[in-house]
Amino acid sequence: MTQQPQPGHGELEEELTQIRRYEDFSTIDWVQDAILERYRQSALERQGKGDNSWRLWWKMTFETAQTWIVVSLVGAAVGLNSALIAIVTDWLSDVKMGYCSTGWWLNQKYCCWEIEGSDGGCEYWVFWSETVGLGPDVFVIQWIFYIALATLFATTCAYLVKVLAPYAAGSGISEIKCIIAGFVMKGYLGGWTLLMKSVGLTMAVASNLSIGKEGPSVHMACCVGNVISRSFSKYKTSKAEMREILTASSAAGVAVAFGSPIGGVLFALEEMTYTFSNRTLWKSFFCAMIATMALQAMNPFRTGKLVMFQVSYDREWHNFEYLFVVIIGIFGGLYGAFVIKYNVMVAQFRKKYLKDHPIAEAAALAFVTAVVAYPNIFMRIDMTEIMGILFQECESVDTDDFHGLCQESQLGRIIVLLLFATMLRTLGTIVSYGCRVPCGIFVPSMAIGATFGRMIGLMVKSWQDADPDFFLFSTCKPDVPCITPGTYAFLGAAAALCGVMRITVSVVVIMFELTGQITYILPTMIALMVTRAVGDRFGAGGIADRMIRVNGYPFLDKEDHVYGVPVSHVMQRDVTVLSSMGMKFGELEEILRTTMYRGFPVVQSESDMTLLGYMGRSELTYLIDKARTRNKAHDSTIVRFKPDEDELGQLSSISSADHIIQGSSEVLDFGPYVDQTPITVQPRLYLETVMDMFKQLGPRVILLERRGNLVGLVTVKDVLKYMAHVENSEMTTNGEHTRDSGEFISRFISRLFNRSGRQDYMRLRNSSDESHEMNAPY
Repeated sequence: MTQQPQPGHGELEEELTQIRRYEDFSTIDWVQDAILERYRQSALERQGKGDNSWRLWWKMTFETAQTWIVVSLVGAAVGLNSALIAIVTDWLSDVKMGYCSTGWWLNQKYCCWEIEGSDGGCEYWVFWSETVGLGPDVFVIQWIFYIALATLFATTCAYLVKVLAPYAAGSGISEIKCIIAGFVMKGYLGGWTLLMKSVGLTMAVASNLSIGKEGPSVHMACCVGNVISRSFSKYKTSKAEMREILTASSAAGVAVAFGSPIGGVLFALEEMTYTFSNRTLWKSFFCAMIATMALQAMNPFRTGKLVMFQVSYDREWHNFEYLFVVIIGIFGGLYGAFVIKYNVMVAQFRKKYLKDHPIAEAAALAFVTAVVAYPNIFMRIDMTEIMGILFQECESVDTDDFHGLCQESQLGRIIVLLLFATMLRTLGTIVSYGCRVPCGIFVPSMAIGATFGRMIGLMVKSWQDADPDFFLFSTCKPDVPCITPGTYAFLGAAAALCGVMRITVSVVVIMFELTGQITYILPTMIALMVTRAVGDRFGAGGIADRMIRVNGYPFLDKEDHVYGVPVSHVMQRDVTVLSSMGMKFGELEEILRTTMYRGFPVVQSESDMTLLGYMGRSELTYLIDKARTRNKAHDSTIVRFKPDEDELGQLSSISSADHIIQGSSEVLDFGPYVDQTPITVQPRLYLETVMDMFKQLGPRVILLERRGNLVGLVTVKDVLKYMAHVENSEMTTNGEHTRDSGEFISRFISRLFNRSGRQDYMRLRNSSDESHEMNAPY
C-alpha cells in the first residue's frame, strides 16, 4: 500500500464544503451534523488539556463568547434595517400624493410637523395637482398621479427582483420554516437577497398592493443572521448552531415588525420550529431584545412608538360585548379559510400561466389596486397608518377626526366605506400575496380585520346610542362612553391574523404588547379561540403550511400524523446500494454522475444483502476525487467498502483527518469512512413512530432491515408522497370535494414526486414501481 500525505483539518473542511455547495435543494442530516459537532467539541477539549498558554485561553474564551457576539450583531443589524425600511417606505407612500417644498426627502408628516391641517397637508406640502396649476388636492389629477406612481413602484420592484434576486420575491416564511427544519436552498439567505428584498420591499409596500412588510421582515432577519454568522467558523461547520441563529433571527424579525419582543420569541416557538431548546429560547429572547432596542434608538416615526399602529386604551370591557367578540372571531376564521383556499388556487394558476410574466403581473395588480383604492379613504393610505387610525378612541384628545370617522352624521358613509374596504382588500390580498415581489400577509390581514371590526364597533355604538335602555346595555354608565369602536378594530385585526396564520398565543402577546393593557387579553383570547375553532373546521394549517405543500418542500409539520400503517407500505424498495466486496471505480463515478441521491446503503454483496453501513454522497465524492489525484485510481480500480470491526470512527473521520485512503492504484479501501451506525428500523414498525423520528432526530434517511438484511429505505419525501396519495384516494372514494383545498395540493405533490428514470445499477430485487430518484434530492 502506498501512503499519501494527508491534508490538515482546515483543508479537508474547505474541500468538503466545496463539494457540499452543490447539494442545493437537499436536506440536512441532523444526526450526522450532531456527530460532527461532538467531534469538534471533543477536539477542542483535547487541545485544551495540558495547555495553559494565553493563546489557548483566548481561543476558548472566544469560542464561548462568539455566540452572544453573533446574536448581538444580528439583533442590532435587524433593528437598524427595519428602521431604515420604515423611513423609506413612509416617504415613498407619501410621494404618491405630493412632495415637500422645503426638502424632497421629507414625508408629509415631517414636512408639516405641528402645522398640519385637517387633510394632513400644510403650506410646505405640494400636491401633484398644484404642480400642473389646478390647485391643491384636485381629485382626478391626484388619482392619475397616484395610479402612475403606484404602478411604477411595483413594476420597478418586480424588475429588480426578477433580474437581480429571484429569491427576494414572496414572503419567505414558508421557506424559512423548511430551511430551519433542514432543507438546503443555496442563496436564499444571501447578502444579495437581503439587499434586494430590503430595497424592493419599500417599493412594493409603497405601491399600495394588498401586501405587508411583516412577513418579509422574517426573511430579511434570517438573511442578516446568515450573513453575519458565516463570518464565524463555528457556524460554518455546525448546521445545528446555524439553525439556532436563524430561529433567533426570525424572532427578531417579528419583534421589530410589531414592536413586540416577547411576541416575536413566541412566534418563533409557535410557528417557525418544533425543536425549540432552552438554548434557542435564550438566544431568541436576547436577539429580539437587542433588535427592539436598536429600533427604539432609531425612533423612525419620531413619536416614541415602535410601530405606527401602537395604541393604548383606558376603557373597561363589558360582559355583553363578548357576544360581538364571538362574531369577530367567527369572521376571522371564515376570512382565513376563504383566503387560504383561494390564494392556493391563485398560486397554482400563477405557476401555470404567469410564471414567465412576473413584471407584467405586478404592474397590472398595482394598477388595478390603485384604481379601486384611491376613491376609498380607508384604502388610499398605507395599511399600517390606517390601522393606527382605526384603533384609536374617538374621545381621545390626540385623535384626529379622519374624514368624519368620529362624526355621528357620517356614520352611514363610513360603514359603507369600511364594508367595501374589507371586501376589496380581501380580494386584493388573495390575488396579490405570492406575486413576484417581496410581500407578506400579516398587515393586509390585520387591516382587513381592523376595517371589519371598526364597522361592527360603529354599528354596536350606534345601537347603544339609539337605545341605551336595551337590556344588553344595562351595565353601561351614563356619564362615560360605553362602546369603543377602536377596540373592535383591534380585536378584528388579531382575529384575521390568527385566521390566516393559525397562530394564537403569539398573537395574544403581540396585541398585549401593542396596547400595554391587561384588560383586553381575555377578549383577545376568546376571539382567537373562536377564530381557530372555525378555521380548523375548514382544514388545519395556516397559509405558510399550505404554501409548503404547494411548493412540494420536504417538510413534516408537527401536526402531520398517519396512524395504523407500517412503514413497509411507504418505503422505497428499489434502492441503489454499494457492495463491500468491491465495485469498479468507474461504476462509482457513473452512479454519482447519473443519480442525485444524497447517500447509499452499503451491503455485503449483490447476493448477500446484509447491511453494513451507509456512505454519504459528499464523502464518496471527496474520496473519489482524492483517489484520482493521490492514489492514481482509474476506471478499473476495485473499491471495497468493508468496515473495520475495530474502527470507532465513521464518516466523521473525514472531517477529523484521522485516516488516509488505504490501497493502491489497483485496489482501494473506503471501509474506514463508512458510517457503521445508520438509523435502522424494522419494516413492521408503525409509520407514526418513524415520522416522530424524522421530526425529533432529523435524519436524512432511515434504513429498513429484516434480520440484518436491507429491505428498503424511507425519507421525508416518501412520507409526504404517501400522505398525498391517501388524500387523493379518500377524495376519490368519497366522491365529493373536501372542505379545504387539499385536493389541489395533494395532486400537485403527487405529480411532483412521480418521477421516472431508473438506472441499471445493483438494486434490491423487489417488485415495486417506486423510484428512488426524485427531482429534488434528499
